[in-house]
Amino acid sequence: MGQEKGHSMIEVSINRGIGISGQRVEIVERKGLGHPDYICDSIMEAISVAISKEYLREFGAVLHHNIDKGLLAAGEVRIDFQGGDVIRPMELTIGDRATFEAMGKRIPVTEIAIEAAKKWIKENLRFVRPEEHVTYRLVLAPGSIELSDIFKRRGEVLGANDTSAAVGYYPLSPTEMAVLSLERYLNSSAFKEMHPETGEDVKVMGLRNSRRLDLTVAMPMLSAYISSEGEYFQKKEELHSEMYRFTEKDSGNHFEDIEIHFNTLDEKGRGIGGIYLSLLGTSAEDADSGQVGRGNRVNGLISMNRPMGTEAAAGKNPVSHVGKIYNILSHRIAKEIYDKVQGIEEVYVLLLSRIGTPIDKPQVASIQITAEEGLSEEDAVRQSRAIMEDALSKIGSFCMELSQGRYPVC
Repeated sequence: MGQEKGHSMIEVSINRGIGISGQRVEIVERKGLGHPDYICDSIMEAISVAISKEYLREFGAVLHHNIDKGLLAAGEVRIDFQGGDVIRPMELTIGDRATFEAMGKRIPVTEIAIEAAKKWIKENLRFVRPEEHVTYRLVLAPGSIELSDIFKRRGEVLGANDTSAAVGYYPLSPTEMAVLSLERYLNSSAFKEMHPETGEDVKVMGLRNSRRLDLTVAMPMLSAYISSEGEYFQKKEELHSEMYRFTEKDSGNHFEDIEIHFNTLDEKGRGIGGIYLSLLGTSAEDADSGQVGRGNRVNGLISMNRPMGTEAAAGKNPVSHVGKIYNILSHRIAKEIYDKVQGIEEVYVLLLSRIGTPIDKPQVASIQITAEEGLSEEDAVRQSRAIMEDALSKIGSFCMELSQGRYPVC
């Protein structure tokens, strides 16, 4: 079933197959606040928002930029019980393209980028001092003439600056919710107040096999709070119990059994070499580098059973780059369809752009519905198309919200 509207084709298909929760095995990952990949995505997005704000203030429009090439190279630390030292700071490389001058005015892109990066670090990583523990390398340059020219062309919405596809879905499965909720809890301000000895570099991997949920959690403890191997394992036991308590309360009714494995590389009797200690709370201090696009999708998860696009949304410009716009919009449209159309088990939204074509006219806008019993297919098709048409008609306003950082990208 399809309907032509302008240059966009809206396709709605309905099937009565098995939804995600009906599959026997499901694997879901969440990289948390202090993970190097999460840090890269978040900082590049913060820089894009800050630069967009400056462009809007000076010129009344968002100018060409894509701050979506970032690398956080791990530093080096010395860790001991009750402390340690930074030997070599982490290095944050910020790329790719930006507009440095327009209408005879210079835009302080470098200064804005570094300040935005430092601000994000200060607000999110308790023990990382952005002036001391991180160095900054800027490799931003002006964009190509043709891509920059997109921003000078008239029209209510700009043309897509790439031929690209994105996919979104809703609702989250119980497994996805359990993984997401646990990481957010472990990095919540309330949890950190109760357990200041825990770092921000939390990673949760979830495996559901039938109705049994197995969670593997990695979370460092901060060396300043740990005086011995014995104290580490005592605190580890307390934290492990707290994870069980939270997960049983939050998600227990969805599963027959829940197992949680915590810091499984630990081995008693090996001292500092056998426990997961951190000086600053992130493995980027000395163990693991990070890169834009290797972390969570825009809904905060890496779900192996779901279709996933290859575009990194973080740092891309919010008014022309469909790698950001369609990635986030597809999830929002899927949620709206699920909320408003009765009888849907799951919904997937696929959007495909063609470079140069206005972003409100994708090559195809595909809505794929998994139906529950009793779904009225005619009503579902009609309502879903209407929701898609409405969302595309308001894409200009949506892009302005993106430019303000209204929607998370990781």
